[in-house]
Amino acid sequence: MSSGLDTSMTRWDREDIEESSLPSPLTAFFLVLQPEPQLGDLIEIPRRPFTHWAIYVGSGYVVHLVPSGGISGAGGSGIMNAVANRAIVKKERLCDVIGKDGYKVNNKHDNKYKPLPPSKIVQEAEKLVGQVMCYSVTSQNCEHFVNELRYGVHRSDQLGHNPQKLP
Repeated sequence: MSSGLDTSMTRWDREDIEESSLPSPLTAFFLVLQPEPQLGDLIEIPRRPFTHWAIYVGSGYVVHLVPSGGISGAGGSGIMNAVANRAIVKKERLCDVIGKDGYKVNNKHDNKYKPLPPSKIVQEAEKLVGQVMCYSVTSQNCEHFVNELRYGVHRSDQLGHNPQKLP
């Protein structure tokens, strides 16, 4: 018996994903409201005390910088993360990273800096997955990380630091 619902246009291929790994209804709601990110887009995730940033690499995945001992999903980038001095680059599903926080695509510096080609952004991001990097909330945070990947510019607006164009 058919339920009358058209399930052919879902974001997830239900044959490959276990029921328990599907996002919560609230997360799914946020994902439906957002436009589908494009390769290399900057993803802004509101968190306290700092905004968390990731870069979209396709098929529902993002690459982001997670401070050591930090929580990569909901609740990440909190006070405990602010005191970390090491971070790992992770590739995770966007829905897992945002948790209940929501997100928006925010390529806010496209009018100031020319973005690198999306294929190059994704390639560089994927190369860094699994690497441990230095982390500083003031000079080497997740926003610096994604801006370097998209623009080749070391910058974070959260703390008012001046950008540095990388060679």
